[in-house]
Order: sequence, then structure tokens, then C-alpha cells
Amino acid sequence: MSIICRPGTLEECVQVVEQIAEFTSKDTVESLSARLKDKKHLILVAQKGNDMLGFKVGYQIDDTTFYSWFGGVSSSARKAGIAQALLDTQQRWAYEQGYKKIKVKSRNQFPSMLRLLIKNGYLIEKYEEKHNLLDGRIYFIKQLD
Repeated sequence: MSIICRPGTLEECVQVVEQIAEFTSKDTVESLSARLKDKKHLILVAQKGNDMLGFKVGYQIDDTTFYSWFGGVSSSARKAGIAQALLDTQQRWAYEQGYKKIKVKSRNQFPSMLRLLIKNGYLIEKYEEKHNLLDGRIYFIKQLD
């Protein structure tokens, strides 16, 4: 049985959030929905059989910019190419929708995500320093062509 990436629901995203220890504050369907309200958005999930393994949620900032906002992969499903598959699917969709660039931010505490973004041609746009170095935010941008 192979892993599939497909459009999903916020309920499915929350199923995965519950499996990710690094997410100390657990988002709900209501909290996620509030952020997406009135925005053109994309919700992707990765699954194998009935198991939800990962998700990626993003939304339109303006006519040319898509923001990759929130995502993750279940701790038990890491290093299987799921984050890469979700990123590829999101980028392809954004390009097909006519977006010219994707923006995303991450934190020092997520080195796997930082490596994934750099490996895929995302450039550091700015850094936001925080008191705790692990909480420092790194802002990335990628031009879509």
C-alpha cells in the first residue's frame, strides 16, 4: 500500500497534530478554521490506508503569493518522504493556481523543516530573533517558475 497526498479536511489535520509531540499547543478544527476564514486555501493530507501520516495547510496572501502556514508529519512516519511529497504537491498546486511565489516560516527548533526548505530552493528572507534561540523564526521565500 502506497502513501497518497490528497486534498483533506481540518479534522484530518487535527488527527495528525495529535500525533506530533513537538506541537505543544494542540490546534483544534475551530482554531485552524478561524485562520483560514475568507481566504483561498489548500489543505493537504498524506495517508497510507486509513492512517493519517501528515498534513500541510496554506493560504493566499495576495494574487501572486501563497503562504505555506502549517504542517507536520506524524513522529512514527518520519524519514519516509512524506514532508517532501506534501511540499511537492503544494508547490505544484500553487503554480497551477497562478501564484508566483511561496512564503513560509519555521523555527530553529525544527531543523528537519529548515533542511527540507533549503534543499528545495527556498531562500532565507529574514530572521526574527527571540529570547530563546530555538524559538527564532526564519522566513523563507521561493519563486515559482
